Amino acid sequence: MAQTPPSLMRRLSLAFGAFFSIIGNRDFAAQVMRLRAGADVAAPAAPAAAEPAPDVRPLREVPHEAALQLLGMLQREARLVDFVAEDIAAYSDADVGGAARLVHAGCRKVLGEHFSIEPVRADAEGSRVTLADGFDAAAIRVTGNVVGKPPFTGTISHRGWRVTDARLPKLAEHHDASIIAQAEVEL
Repeated sequence: MAQTPPSLMRRLSLAFGAFFSIIGNRDFAAQVMRLRAGADVAAPAAPAAAEPAPDVRPLREVPHEAALQLLGMLQREARLVDFVAEDIAAYSDADVGGAARLVHAGCRKVLGEHFSIEPVRADAEGSRVTLADGFDAAAIRVTGNVVGKPPFTGTISHRGWRVTDARLPKLAEHHDASIIAQAEVEL
């Protein structure tokens, strides 16, 4: 049975989610690269018999309006979409750096106003730590030469970030969150 192509809203939600998944998940990014190259994206190979299969959790739909709302705020305050959509290859490093400062300030303002964010780990980057058996694999990604089972001893290369509070404004009933920046007509 043929599937109906997804709506614009669903595609926007998918694109936004895929963007962050590509940044945060190397395996997913590799699958996207294979797919863009025209290769079939096969299901991941079954784990070796010595390794127990991880628990498979069902995927859940998330409301896309909040992602679109955040993208709209980043556009309003930082012109993030304008910056990312622009082909900056022709600009000098100084021009790009100047624009990046404005984008950075606006993004920082939006994050500060609407989110409370703290490091996942309090330890300084470069610190040696030991991860005991049962460490929170959702909050800590082990990289490098991962062999065997915990405890693992390694160096913190990134402390991670955790959102502890989100304060997005409520949307009016018929607000179209897909309009992240209105077209402007000067008279």
